[in-house]
Amino acid sequence: MEERIIDLIGTDNYEKLTKQNILIIGLGGVGGYAFEALLRSGIRHMTIVDFDHFEKSNLNRQIYALQQTIGQKKCQVALQRATDINPEAQIKIIEEKWTAASITNELLKDYDYIIDACDDVSVKIALIKTCGTLKKKLISCMGTANRTHPELLTITSLDKTMNDPLAKKIRTTLKNTSLLKTKVVWSREVPKKQKKLGTICSVPMSAGSLLASFIINDIIKNNCK
Repeated sequence: MEERIIDLIGTDNYEKLTKQNILIIGLGGVGGYAFEALLRSGIRHMTIVDFDHFEKSNLNRQIYALQQTIGQKKCQVALQRATDINPEAQIKIIEEKWTAASITNELLKDYDYIIDACDDVSVKIALIKTCGTLKKKLISCMGTANRTHPELLTITSLDKTMNDPLAKKIRTTLKNTSLLKTKVVWSREVPKKQKKLGTICSVPMSAGSLLASFIINDIIKNNCK
C-alpha cells in the first residue's frame, strides 16, 4: 500500500505519517471519510470516538453504512475495515457519547492532531477551548447539511466563515478570543432552507477528505502556495 504514497511524498515523509497519533471524534458522514483517507495515507495510530450504531438513514452518506452493517456499532465496523486495509494499523475505539464535560486536558494530551467531526456544538466549543489551552492541532468541521456543492468547501479559520449557522454559534461563543483562528472545514454555499436537514454524499465525503488532507499536508509541510 505504501509504495504509491512514497512515490509521491518520499520515504522520510511517509515515516512521519506512520508515527503520528490522531484522534477523530465522530464517525458519521464526515468523520468516516476522514478516517478512511488517513488510514489509506499511511496513518497507523488513531483513536476513533462514536457511541452510535448504523441505521438505514446513514446509507446515503456514511462510508461504513451498508445493508449488512445496519444495527452494528460504528466503531466496531470501522475497526474491522481498518484491519482489512492495513493490518499494521493500531486503532483504539471509544464507544462513548462525549459531552462538553468529557473534554479535559488529560483526555487530549497524548494526541498529535485532533479531528472534530461531531455534530454537538457544546463539544465542538469544548474541543476548541481545550486544544487552545494545550496548543494542540485541531481541525473542526462546520455544517455540511442542506448543501449540494462540494466544490465550495474550503479550509480556513473560524473567523472567516459565513452563511453557516453552526459556525455562527461557535463564533459568537468565542468572540474576541484568539480561538477564532482555529482551523475549520467550511462551505461557502448558502444552505437550503427547509424544515428537515438533508444531505447528499459528495458534500460530507469531501469535507472528510479535506480534514484528512489538512493533517497530512501539515505533517509533511506541503503547504499550498
